[in-house]
Amino acid sequence: MLSPERLSLPGPEYLAQRHVLTYMEDAVSQLLENREDISQYGIARFFTEYFNSVRQGTHILFREFSFIQATPHNRASFLRTFWRCFRAVGKNGDLLTAKEYHCLLQLLCPDFPVELTQKAARIVLMDDAMDCLMSFSDFLFAFQIQFYYSEFLESAAAIYQDLLTGKNPNTVIVPTSSSGQHRSRQAPSECSPLDGVEASLFYHCLESLCDRSKYSCPPSALVKEVLSSVQRLTFYGFLMALAKHHGINRALGALPDKGDLLLDPPMDQELEKLLSQVSGLSISTPAGSSGDIANLPTRTSPRISSPWKPLHHRQKVDTESDGSTDETESSEN
Repeated sequence: MLSPERLSLPGPEYLAQRHVLTYMEDAVSQLLENREDISQYGIARFFTEYFNSVRQGTHILFREFSFIQATPHNRASFLRTFWRCFRAVGKNGDLLTAKEYHCLLQLLCPDFPVELTQKAARIVLMDDAMDCLMSFSDFLFAFQIQFYYSEFLESAAAIYQDLLTGKNPNTVIVPTSSSGQHRSRQAPSECSPLDGVEASLFYHCLESLCDRSKYSCPPSALVKEVLSSVQRLTFYGFLMALAKHHGINRALGALPDKGDLLLDPPMDQELEKLLSQVSGLSISTPAGSSGDIANLPTRTSPRISSPWKPLHHRQKVDTESDGSTDETESSEN
């Protein structure tokens, strides 16, 4: 059944909005690269399986970064896959460094840029100490904002810097470099970078940015809600507020609420099936063999441990934090 949205838009505009051509180009490219193998079971089956994988979100596994970030659906699929694959890190209470989280990201995307991981870590740590420890939930929600809204945050950072240097906010629509001429036109109300900028003025600029941008932005109503609660804020305070906002997380739709972050019933069911298959294996004893093997004691079911083995000095936490940096250590002293 066709959705009203699809019927209300012209065909080319709807296809562009849903990035259908991006997936068609990728599918054809893969078809040509693997045409010898695909010819064995048919082109129609290939396209069916390809778009089923797109719908399920598994199409981004082990793909290059340029494809992973190509569409909002790809980004959301990657976030969801990262959470499902490594939620055991949070379930066990392990604290990892930015470098270690980057290694996990590279297991899913070998060429994932370290810069994005570092930017996400700085939202949590507020400094450049990449060897500090972070909880899984703190990193995941910061990484979600930095990865999914990367272009928006880049523009917002340029806008913030222009406001700090006194540039006319009515002209702050797209990212511009903070040149010396901007600094020479400082407003009378100029403040220290530690004091941040006026929240209402910052929102006015971001609202214009969201209205005119072609990339993914947080809902402007939720951005207004974040900024209306304070009079002034720093840029990293703004990033942390976005990462902790439940409404923005729900609007993005890739991750569950924080209270359900460690729960994944479908995945747990698959693991239980796998565990039952492993524990159900038995040693078959041919007739006439000695009873030494037949009378071996029954082994208990194997325990599936975390795929990530923390170093001996890693600290544990009983529960995940509420998004603050309380459980995230600023040093390993």
